[in-house]
Amino acid sequence: MTKGRATAIGFVAVVLWSLLALFTVGTLPVPPLQLNAMAFAIGGFAGSVWIIRTGGLSQLRGVSWRVYAFGTAGLFGYHLLYFSALRLAPAAEAGLIAYLWPLLIVLFSGLLPSEHLRAGHIAGAAISFSGAALIVTGSGVDFSTNALPGFGLALLCALTWAGYSVLSRRMGQVPTAAVAVFCLATSALSLPLHLVFEETIWPAHLIGWGAIVALGLGPVGLAFYVWDIGVKRGDIQLLGTSAYAAPLLSTLVLVLAGIAKPSLVLAGAAILITAGAAIAARSSARISQNR
Repeated sequence: MTKGRATAIGFVAVVLWSLLALFTVGTLPVPPLQLNAMAFAIGGFAGSVWIIRTGGLSQLRGVSWRVYAFGTAGLFGYHLLYFSALRLAPAAEAGLIAYLWPLLIVLFSGLLPSEHLRAGHIAGAAISFSGAALIVTGSGVDFSTNALPGFGLALLCALTWAGYSVLSRRMGQVPTAAVAVFCLATSALSLPLHLVFEETIWPAHLIGWGAIVALGLGPVGLAFYVWDIGVKRGDIQLLGTSAYAAPLLSTLVLVLAGIAKPSLVLAGAAILITAGAAIAARSSARISQNR
């Protein structure tokens, strides 16, 4: 598989994550940890079926328990920190801090062997982040000191996913099939927490059940498998920058669905995110030409 193709496959995760908000809205009033348990169970089950059908079950036997612990901690830790941050702090501000992870991926990738970090990668990621900030914060921000615990968790959330993504590249020999185990383990860890801290609420309509299935098959399922391929074999700096397309695409999807309204903020964010991705792509192209 070429590096360009792996990068394109990894970007599929960004497209799928852009549907996260739409499907999550459709699952109301299911509480977060219950939703986490259900969606990851679906994603893990679907992955297991794929592994069995392709004969990849034997690949999992040689994987160390440390790898399974690492992958589960990444998926479970990110979502637990994210949900907790949004409960303890304003959603817009906490979401903005959490969305530092693409920028952190670009910065951390410079520590990887055989990777070359250029100024264009950093500049592109920073410009794209400003575009994501426009979308997340809307008309303004209010970093209240009362929400500092939530902001701290949001920062840990960003560090967790950036660290997981970058360290996954150093585990290139680990088969992507292992992601199915990560998903199932994340579901298993989410269930007891749900039973302790939440009241079980099932979807009231068929649309809600459909949204949960779609969530498990897409943004909380296939997305993690293709992201694993992208960060292990693709251009990780370009993927990190292009990940800022997720909030943009997510907002566009909500506009098309009639849940959000189009605005000048959305147009400005589109320009910034596209410009940042173009700058990062140009830097990656120069590195490829010099090799």
